[in-house]
Amino acid sequence: QVQLVESGGGLVQAEGSLRLSCAASGRTFSSYAMGWFRQAPGKGREFVATISGSDGRTYYADSVKGRFTISRDNAKNTVYLQMNSLKPEDTAVYYCAADLRYPLIRPFQLDYWGQGTQVTVSS
Repeated sequence: QVQLVESGGGLVQAEGSLRLSCAASGRTFSSYAMGWFRQAPGKGREFVATISGSDGRTYYADSVKGRFTISRDNAKNTVYLQMNSLKPEDTAVYYCAADLRYPLIRPFQLDYWGQGTQVTVSS
């Protein structure tokens, strides 16, 4: 079992920055690919970024490429999402997910999910 706990969300002005963290329980964190997804009110859950387990391969949604950076620290069992140049349309609940298969792009049938953290970007 893997438990995921997100943190770091909040209210920020447009063009500001936030860093989200997702802390994972368990001793096999490096075996899991990780992903960040988001869900805005009235919309479906969408892919944001994903990172592989051990070699750090990354992949981003076009909407965040160049602004967001996903990274992980396997010694701390934590994955991060650095978000820069935030826009009002980035407002959503952000979720991290873990799965043994990389990449995590489709938000279906993934092994584990966190509870989410709210990010609100004001204009």
